[in-house]
Amino acid sequence: MPGINSILDIARQALFANQSAIEVIGNNIANANTPGYRRQEVRLEEALAIDYAPGQLGTGVRAKEVIRHFDQFVEDQYNTRASQREMYSKLYEALKNVEILFKESEDSGINQVLAQFFADWQELSQRPEDSSVRTALLGHTQNLINALHLTSTDLNNFELQMDDFIEQDVDRVNEILKEIASLNTEITIHEEPGKNNANELRDKRDALVRELAEKIDINYIDNGLGNVIITTKGGHTLVDGDSYFELKFETAKTITSLTSGSAFTDSIYYEGSSNYEYTIVITTGGAADGTAQFKVSIDGGKTFLKDEDGNDLVFAADAYNNRITLPNGDLKIWFGSASDPQSAATTNLSAGDKFTIIPKTGLYWYENASSFMNITPQQLPDGSLNERRLIGGSIAGYFLFRDAYVGKYQEKLDALAKSLAWEVNRIHSQGAGLEKFTYNQGSYEVTNTSVALGSAASGLTFGSKLQTGNFSLFIYDSSGNLVNDGPLDFDSVTAGIQNFDPSSHSLEDVRDAINNTFGTYVTASIVDNKLFIQRNGSYSFAFGGDSSGLLAALGLNSFFAGEDANSLKINDFVHSNISYINSGHVNGDGEVNTGDNYIALSIAELGNKDVKIYTTIDGTTSQTIQEYYNNLVGNVGADTEMTNYNYNYNKVLADDLNSRQEEISGVNMDEEMSNLIKFQNSYTAAAKLIQAANEMVQVLLSIK
Repeated sequence: MPGINSILDIARQALFANQSAIEVIGNNIANANTPGYRRQEVRLEEALAIDYAPGQLGTGVRAKEVIRHFDQFVEDQYNTRASQREMYSKLYEALKNVEILFKESEDSGINQVLAQFFADWQELSQRPEDSSVRTALLGHTQNLINALHLTSTDLNNFELQMDDFIEQDVDRVNEILKEIASLNTEITIHEEPGKNNANELRDKRDALVRELAEKIDINYIDNGLGNVIITTKGGHTLVDGDSYFELKFETAKTITSLTSGSAFTDSIYYEGSSNYEYTIVITTGGAADGTAQFKVSIDGGKTFLKDEDGNDLVFAADAYNNRITLPNGDLKIWFGSASDPQSAATTNLSAGDKFTIIPKTGLYWYENASSFMNITPQQLPDGSLNERRLIGGSIAGYFLFRDAYVGKYQEKLDALAKSLAWEVNRIHSQGAGLEKFTYNQGSYEVTNTSVALGSAASGLTFGSKLQTGNFSLFIYDSSGNLVNDGPLDFDSVTAGIQNFDPSSHSLEDVRDAINNTFGTYVTASIVDNKLFIQRNGSYSFAFGGDSSGLLAALGLNSFFAGEDANSLKINDFVHSNISYINSGHVNGDGEVNTGDNYIALSIAELGNKDVKIYTTIDGTTSQTIQEYYNNLVGNVGADTEMTNYNYNYNKVLADDLNSRQEEISGVNMDEEMSNLIKFQNSYTAAAKLIQAANEMVQVLLSIK
């Protein structure tokens, strides 16, 4: 029943309600500069009314709950943009360092020493017998090699640095996931919808989610209380309520995916390392003894590696002794027993069987201790990202820099060095210097001496460059007189000279052909899987025209040795004796004329000729070696600008979304002070209401 006591109750509840509001305002003011704090407010609600004459009478006010001002939709958008911002931020920061590495100036840089290299050959063509010119050529060539080595080493160091950053971020991600799962449990315990909101715990969780989004891309689903589900954009669950799933940064792996009914129980193996992931698809089933065949893809099987004519490359699935080498030379692949890599596989492969080779450290999502999935960020050949993997956050930025950018630059730099070695050796190996040979050893080895040199199973670096043809050998006596010359005969039974065939002749066949044709004068043998030719008695020898490419492919009479930017060097024969620098050639009479500059001039002209250069990502391109390097430098600059643009674009959007969230959930001191005055006045008024009720009681008590 309404009365003075009811007035006192109304005043009491008003005091409590306004006191709660003042306390919350005070907490807002105190945490105005606290990172991650969201503005809170007491939601006031009219108390239950009583039916009475002359009508319903109110019973005051009550503080229903403390609410938190927060827009989850804006936050989700912000986290998405923050992931992209951080990915491009890390890419841009790292690419700026690479840009410095490739910065060319007038006095230094690979482009400068490359130009000097060809200029020295031009100088040699004018003074073939001048030892000072030859010495200068060696010195400048070593400068070029050193520049390539240094750049390659720096790129490799960038990759190693990224591995350290990735490992640190992965460890932190796992800590965050664990903390979020723990907070979910606490929120479930403390929170009661409409009565008790765990605002502090939610602030902590949202701050952790923000930090998580900066490291990996995420989807966030809040089903109420602590039932929060966080997944990657690719759908891999990271947190589900009080459970979380770890990410692991692990070493190289191979993953087998067999077709239904496949009987293959053995394994695929590889040697080497690469920034690519290779998918091996069996196209023709059968035994892994050269019968079964496969193709190789770097985009999960959508497209396959191609030859210079644009046809899909098909390889024979074989054992260790006949392991195949991929076109860029990174990996050697074979099939063997599950218990012993060098023992032959005993079960058959089926068409459609797939094997994924990941020859690098990668990121894996673990559902449990034995079930994992590869989520390493992957840029596809068309430039897009594999959306089933990570596509955002600092971790994605580090991975993409390591694999898609530095990996690309490293492969192109290696391709440049490899092309330089081949093109120069192709010319140099057909020439002659100031001295003839008493012995010569090839600088390029094979995997299997009995396998056709043009086959991928031979392991010969330049095996794919070989053609059907022959080369000439010139034999001289101790007085320097020509005693024999001509091409090799690769079949002593068949009448006439039989040429070399890269699809059928092995290194052993080349050895035998030399011994069968010129065995009286020289002896060919195989040492450490390389061809070795030594004179018999007091004879000497020189090399002539080569239509097959054998001399350059085997590294005989070559100027360079090595196959990439890190291994490129001057051939030991040339390095130890400048007389073996070939400026001229053996003419039709078997003579090397004084002043002959045919070879030196041809190599000098090479600087202006288009050559074919192969990379896994671009296939085969045709341009000069210097143009290729300039394009590489241009790629670095363009990539840096692109990532800078994307970073700024996503930063602007993220900043805008953060500002919108701050407008909703940030503490405004002017507003808080205004509210403080408002609730102070309300509190004072409630106190006066108690005073008025007290006076009313005193009036009643004074009535006699």
